[in-house]
Amino acid sequence: MPLTRRATLHWAAGAAAALAAPALRAQAWPTQPVKLMIAFPPGGPTDITMRLLADNASKLLGQQVIIENRPGAGGTLPAQQLLTAKPDGHTRAQIPLGVFRLPYTTRITWDPVKDITYIVGITGYAFGVVVPADSPIKAWADFVAYAKANPGKLSYGSTGVLTSPHLTMEDIAQRLGLELNHIPYKGSADLMQSLLGGQLMAAADSTGFAPHVASGKLRVLNTWGENRLPKFPDVPTLKELGIPLVQASPYGIGGPKGMDPALVARIHDAFKQAMEMPNHIEVLNRFDQALMHMTPVQYTRFAEDTFRREKALVEKLGLAKPN
Repeated sequence: MPLTRRATLHWAAGAAAALAAPALRAQAWPTQPVKLMIAFPPGGPTDITMRLLADNASKLLGQQVIIENRPGAGGTLPAQQLLTAKPDGHTRAQIPLGVFRLPYTTRITWDPVKDITYIVGITGYAFGVVVPADSPIKAWADFVAYAKANPGKLSYGSTGVLTSPHLTMEDIAQRLGLELNHIPYKGSADLMQSLLGGQLMAAADSTGFAPHVASGKLRVLNTWGENRLPKFPDVPTLKELGIPLVQASPYGIGGPKGMDPALVARIHDAFKQAMEMPNHIEVLNRFDQALMHMTPVQYTRFAEDTFRREKALVEKLGLAKPN
């Protein structure tokens, strides 16, 4: 039976409203302060750079973006909090690389790829190995020689079990036949305090250690990028030392599963603008970090690819959970 003109108009209006609903919800966001959880404690490079990013975004959005520190568990706690959050754009989390390793090392009931909405890729880290300036270990060759002569006695710290610094060091150790003593910390601030206090022989961390190098308290043995860092032009990369590894550990921001694409696009655009502001680029440069922008589509693809690669690394290092 054909529709009357009034019914046709009513149906068309309803259909248009349904199609417009996600866009309208996106326009309404944010209606309250936004929580952004980060995976490391206050005072480290991630905390400092993400707080500035949040401040930039707050000014753009007209609502405060509040940083909430959730350290521990190899940087995976913020991502896990997304599982019970509403997909309304008011709760988001930093997604470190450790999130993609979790299912291979721990029994969990969620999927890091399918159960997170990937919104925007932001940056990555510049890593390296440092020792106290008064250490008898003067170069990477000394580190290797001491570790070989003293199996299990060379203590090094990282920002947590199964983080990129930990896994990369274990990969290096396996390649070189070394047995190291790994001591995990919750973040860079605590790690540096222990290294400077003499509780550790070395540390693998992002270049938040640079001020201690500049003040003459620490010495850099190597860095982990594709090329030497401008801040440390005399320090070799792993590749230059004959170890074919590059580690930048890219990260970004994710939200709960099931977010409206229009809302995701709105959040992406706001944070892309915030991350490209000169003050954010300047603070990233302070820690030798570069912008690594990824759109939602690119970031989702990165998550899928990384999930597969991390499986191979965890299995190679013998760290996979038993079946």
